[in-house]
Parts: sequence; C-alpha cells; structure tokens
Amino acid sequence: MLLRRLSRLAILSGLLMLCAGSGVAAAAPVRVEDVRLWSGPEGTRLVLDLSAPVRYDVFTLNNPYRVVIDLVNASFADSNRLPAGQGPVTRVRSGKQPRQGLRFVLDLAVLQQPRSFVVGPDGTAGHRLVVELPAGAGAATVPATASPPAAVAPPAEVINAVKSVATGQRGRDLVIAVDAGHGGKDPGAIGRGGTHEKQVTLAIARRLAAAIDREDGMRAVMVRDDDRFISLRGRIVKARDYKADMFISIHADSVRDRSIGGSSVYVLSLRGASDEAARWLAERENAADLMGGVSLDDKNDVLASVLLDVTQKESVSNSVDAAESILGSLRGITSVHRARVQHAGFVVLKSPDIPSVLVETAFISNAADERRLKDPVHQLKIAEAILTGVRGFFHARPPPGTRVAALVAAQRTEPRTVAGR
Repeated sequence: MLLRRLSRLAILSGLLMLCAGSGVAAAAPVRVEDVRLWSGPEGTRLVLDLSAPVRYDVFTLNNPYRVVIDLVNASFADSNRLPAGQGPVTRVRSGKQPRQGLRFVLDLAVLQQPRSFVVGPDGTAGHRLVVELPAGAGAATVPATASPPAAVAPPAEVINAVKSVATGQRGRDLVIAVDAGHGGKDPGAIGRGGTHEKQVTLAIARRLAAAIDREDGMRAVMVRDDDRFISLRGRIVKARDYKADMFISIHADSVRDRSIGGSSVYVLSLRGASDEAARWLAERENAADLMGGVSLDDKNDVLASVLLDVTQKESVSNSVDAAESILGSLRGITSVHRARVQHAGFVVLKSPDIPSVLVETAFISNAADERRLKDPVHQLKIAEAILTGVRGFFHARPPPGTRVAALVAAQRTEPRTVAGR
C-alpha cells in the first residue's frame, strides 16, 4: 500500500513538473479590482480596473437590450461593489462563467453600440478595460468588436478596437494628449463658490477626450484620468511616452480682480524654449531620442544644438498655429480674455518635439465664469470648440501617413455634384 502511494505521488509529481516545464500550468486569474461607471452629455463609460492584462469579448444582445463583457480567466471578489445604473445603463450585473470566466452585463434602456479598448499601466493607474456607449440611442454605427485573444495591450499604449478604416484611407490615428491641470494634493485655483480648478479641468478634459475619440482619424490619451497628482515634468514625459502628436493642457485661470473673465490660449515663449533647449542638450540621452538617435559626443555639440533648435522652432510654430485655431473656435461659444494667442514659460508647454497648447477655459475667480465651468452643457461646448480648433489645424496640415491625411486627400479628390443633374 505504501509503495503504491509513493508510486502515485511520484507520477503526480512528474506530471506537475512536466506541466510546469511545458508552460501549461494554470495562470492565476486576473482580478477585477474595481468597477466604475459614469455618464454625461458626451456618453457613458464603464471602467474595469484589472490586476493584469486580460483577454475579453464585448457584444450586444436584444430583448431586452444588453451589453455583455466576457473576461477570460478572471475573478471579481465583491459583486456588492457594482455601481448603480447611470444614463442608458439601468443596471450593472456580474456572474461567474465556465472555466474561470467572468461576465459583466449592462442592462440598457435603449439600444446602444459599444466600443471598447484597453489601457496599460501609465504610472498613475494599472491595467484597465474601458467600454464606452455614445451619447444618444443607437449613435454608434460601427458594431463592437472583440479584442482577439493575443491582443493584450502593452504598457503605456491605448488601443481603440472599433474604429473602421475604409479601403484607400488607411493610416495611423493622430494621438492627442489631453492634460487635466492640477489634481490630487494640488487643487489649483479655488472659486468663490468653492469650486476647485482640478475638478472642472478633469470634467472638461474627459469630455474633450471623448469628443476626440469620436473624431475619425484621432484618438485621445488622458494624462490624468482621476483625482491624483502628477508632476509638471511627468505630464510631458507621459505625452512623449504615448508618442502624442499634440499636447493640450486644460486650466481655469484666477486673478485678484474678480471682474475679469473669458478664455485665453497659451503657447511656449521663445525664452522658455531656449531655456528648455539648454536643459535637453544637457540630458544627452533625451536629446538623442528627440533627434532620431544622433550621436551626441563632444564633437557633435554644435550639430546637436542646431538640430534641437530646428526641432523646437518647428514645434513652437505649429503650437502657435494650433492655438490660433483653438482660440478662434472658442470665440464662437464664450468671451475671450485675450484676443491673441499668449506666450508664457509654462513647464507643461516645454516638450521640444510636441506642439503644445494650454487653454485657460475661463476665470474661476469670476462668479459667472465659475458657474459656467460647473455646467456640463458649457463644459461640452468648450470641449467641442477645442476639438474644432484641433481639427482645423490638422486638416490644414495633415501629417503624412495618418488617417487624417488620407481623409483630407479623399475629400480633395471627390467629384463634385453639378446642380440640376
């Protein structure tokens, strides 16, 4: 009997070792650590905070209307922490599936076509799965698509799984880094009514990001997507990690004179640019990265200085053009404090190779502006005005190899209809 038991143990141990050696040992389930849901004029968003990348599928069901999110090899400890329904979502449910699967169900009041994407760790948050429902019933015309099993997002990358690319109009999406000013221990300016700048900047930034994601050929990355502190330099680094084509920082100004109101748009000053060029040249690895790997030994200091100067001057020039386009759009929906684009040495504008704009959406120190900043409808108008300016800038000078460039080219070659025929 003892020999038989020892024999069985030996066989079992061998099988376990074989499984471990062949890489087929069962992986630990991915934990869903939190489930968040919010809704606004721009749409509804569900976010699943995850302990690791996950394979998933998103699809819809009718009678009644539902969005189903299936996770492979995942667990959720406490279904009591599911959020209450908001917007078109009447209820959020979850349940276990066969073979360690996990399912979330969004019960809907109206038919919606979801879109989904995954977000990797970015220094401020971990892995996330995001499912978005557009504003308005049935607003999305593209059916939701599932991430294929191997398509797990790498760190610091955002993948939009549902944007269609028509034949002859392929190309990469433009990446717009949206930066909500302040956050966490830094509340920013505080209005007379107690409104914190960090709150309104995050609300407007979220609406802007959602609007950008609806724009064909563009996608947004949020530098700050919740109430946490990120250093000014850290914001630049995140935008560069995302390989952003543009950086937009959202703020709400404050001055002692509470009668002053309106919007302003800033770009980097020439003095700020020269100071920053010197700093980047001092950090040779960063400077080489900016200039495509050019060797920066002592013999090439002059070359490095010239190349960086050219890079930064082009970036500042593009920033001015983008800022003028955004300022022109803002004039259509709100008063403007400064009629021209302003130049300043704000740290967040100092990325040498990314066109960067800072939008002071209003004066939170002005009582009327403070009320408007808290109004979701006005927040959406600001977001849409900024997007209009961004669209105008990129459609006037579309970067080669982008989907926007393909779209602009297609528009220019479309045959025009002759009236009466």
